Amino acid sequence: MVIFDCNGVLVDSEPIAAEVASEEFTRAGFPLTADVVARFFTGRRPADMFAEIEAAYRKKLPPNLTTIVMATTMQRLRAELRATRHMEYALTWLRGPKCVASSSPIERVRASLETTDLLRFFEPNVFSASDVPRGKPAPDLFLYVAGRMGMLPAQCLVVEDSPAGIAAATAAGMTSIGFVGGTHAGPNLESLLVHAGARAVIADMRALKATVAALRGW
Repeated sequence: MVIFDCNGVLVDSEPIAAEVASEEFTRAGFPLTADVVARFFTGRRPADMFAEIEAAYRKKLPPNLTTIVMATTMQRLRAELRATRHMEYALTWLRGPKCVASSSPIERVRASLETTDLLRFFEPNVFSASDVPRGKPAPDLFLYVAGRMGMLPAQCLVVEDSPAGIAAATAAGMTSIGFVGGTHAGPNLESLLVHAGARAVIADMRALKATVAALRGW
């Protein structure tokens, strides 16, 4: 089975999400650049991001900020979001069971996949870290997904674009493929993914099928 992260892997959403979060945090009196948001919170659950920012600033965020960030992000995604380049090609030719395991709330994940016409490749196997006690880099989500899909961790390959996601897959006992082809990917991302445990790294989704076959020993 192949497990896909959503943001930054299936869809090119990370720059949009980081920009929205930066603008709303700054407006609320918590100045953070989009680069800082991306560097520290890519691949993480929004709830974990909010908690860590409160801890760093030692004060509470406005009670409605979570709702504002979510609503604004959803609005931008529906208007601007695109699938990752060559993603439809990769999903069309990749055989076997596959699913989505994202740190985002399920409403955002499904909206992103619907907007980019990718939901048809996964329905109904779309999962969110909101369903588990701990988000990435903890292994909870991937272990939960494997159980729901009736697979052992050793039977799972994970495609991730963040060190947190790769670390979560590694901790779950799964083989991981790092993706560095998103518009948010910086020059150091490949080395960070390898350091976190990625067994292979690709920059083009057209290479996914061959990479999965090589790791499976086909």
